[in-house]
Amino acid sequence: MEIGQKVKVYRLRDRVSAPVVKKLGQVGIIQGYKVTDGGGIGVVVLFDDNSSTWFFEDEIKPV
Repeated sequence: MEIGQKVKVYRLRDRVSAPVVKKLGQVGIIQGYKVTDGGGIGVVVLFDDNSSTWFFEDEIKPV
């Protein structure tokens, strides 16, 4: 996945806050990458409401 690519949130692996749960099914644009505590790579997604959060790569799909 590349920066600027449109993606859709299709699942959540972990328990998350209510605002993040609301992103399920929404489409956003990859804004950057994040190194997670476990040494993995997360993807920062920017949404139409100008909010952003990060997801694991297996939680999003290209649109």
